[in-house]
Amino acid sequence: MPEIRPRPAVVSQIVEKRGHLAHGDGIAPHRHVQGQLLYPSAGVLATTTERGTWVAPANRVAWTPPGFEHYHRAYGQTEVRVLEFSGELSASLPAQPTVFEVSPLLREALLVLTSGRTLRPEARERLRGVVVDELVVGPDEAMYLPAASDDRLRAVTDLLHADPAASLTLAEFGRTVGAGERTLSRLFQTELGMSFHRWRSLLRVQHALIRLAEGDAVIDTAARLG
Repeated sequence: MPEIRPRPAVVSQIVEKRGHLAHGDGIAPHRHVQGQLLYPSAGVLATTTERGTWVAPANRVAWTPPGFEHYHRAYGQTEVRVLEFSGELSASLPAQPTVFEVSPLLREALLVLTSGRTLRPEARERLRGVVVDELVVGPDEAMYLPAASDDRLRAVTDLLHADPAASLTLAEFGRTVGAGERTLSRLFQTELGMSFHRWRSLLRVQHALIRLAEGDAVIDTAARLG
């Protein structure tokens, strides 16, 4: 996936807003003093941190805790709803980047809070509490793809990023990068928390969402991604 690497900025103001990104638009690396929820109510948004990448369609919301450098890329005409938390509410959510499934109640609360509609302060705080209550039910990591740090493992994942449809076995990848199959299998489990096959499947799902947002046909997307 494309990267954007200018000097990161620090954003400190509390935000509740709606914005639009054209296909291919990116937001440069930055950090927030607050925790940030990003909900693409239309289109697809990719968010990347040092921990990995998630690709969020309109049924997912991405959480970035305070202090994490991250950047974004839009695929398709994307409408993004942004909601930030500081203090106690932010502390109620995970301390690491996380992806959540968007329930109908969560979606409506996010839409109201970011609509520009005037709300009484107490009503706004109640809605923010509803958002947190819906999120703490449980994260959905299905769209989150962790990044490798071990050089041998990263060599394999880089090859897969370059060609998600590659059908090589882990042993064949190992011979390419000079590492044993058992070593690589252990690294996938201990460092990325999943098997090689699971990681490759998630990579293909992410690339499929991007291709579909770009207007590719389903059958073409399936063929290109194996």
